[in-house]
Amino acid sequence: MDVAQDTDRMYMLNTRHLLKKNYPLMFGAVRLGKNYVSYHLMSVYASPDVTMSPELKKRMQGKACFNFKEVDERLFKELAKITKEGAKRFSNEKFVEGLRQAQSAAAQKRKASR
Repeated sequence: MDVAQDTDRMYMLNTRHLLKKNYPLMFGAVRLGKNYVSYHLMSVYASPDVTMSPELKKRMQGKACFNFKEVDERLFKELAKITKEGAKRFSNEKFVEGLRQAQSAAAQKRKASR
């Protein structure tokens, strides 16, 4: 993976896989907000079958973001496991090719609806 951003407020990793318009496939990011820390994990968005505890699910904002106002070691361990599984999926070329195809189909659908 490649570091795409590393500032005081944001750390972002991209995979080396290229998607539409040669943009890299983002793996994840950590963003320091005013009142919380956001943990973005794109493999959760790309794999809706990921299982997680109801407590972790409550931390979700949208489809791939978890917000934390305080340290929760148990949830962090669960998130670490999900992150490791996501890294494994995102390193699988067949999985990434499926993402490319889904992205292409969605773009064609949008174009057809115009």
